[in-house]
Parts: sequence; structure tokens; C-alpha cells
Amino acid sequence: MWDVITIIRSLILIIASALLIFAAIGIIRFKDDRKNVLYARIHILGIADVACILALLTLYEPLLAVTYFILAPFASHAIANAYNYGEETHD
Repeated sequence: MWDVITIIRSLILIIASALLIFAAIGIIRFKDDRKNVLYARIHILGIADVACILALLTLYEPLLAVTYFILAPFASHAIANAYNYGEETHD
């Protein structure tokens, strides 16, 4: 009925889903009234990145997972850099 590979894939997808839910809760929890909240949100989105990479590997999409693994940190760095240098004052 169920083979071991299917059970392992299902468990990894459940873990990835839980990580995405925790990341969403973390993003909602941080309000904009804190200084440099963007950096905390980017850190939380790193959890979502890992969850997505796990899910892609589980779904037998290694090329897409490697692409995401390479491009996600560059996008996060670009967003943080633009925030840091784009505003004159950080309230």
C-alpha cells in the first residue's frame, strides 16, 4: 500500500508546510513600529526559502531547487541593500 519513499516524501512536505506557516506567523508578528524590521522579516523569509527548497527536492525538481538556492540569497541581499542605502533616515 504505502512504500517507505512515499512516507518520507510526505513527511518532508509536512515539515516544509509547517516551516512556511511558522514563517508567515513570524512575519505577521513583527510590526512596523520597530527599527529595522525589514532585516528581521528577511531573516524569517530564510525559513520559507529552506522550506521551499526542501519541497522542491521532495517533488523531484532538483534543478529548480538549486536555482532557488542560488537566487534567493541574492534577492534577499538586494532588498536589504536597497533598504539600507535607499532611505536617508530610518525611523
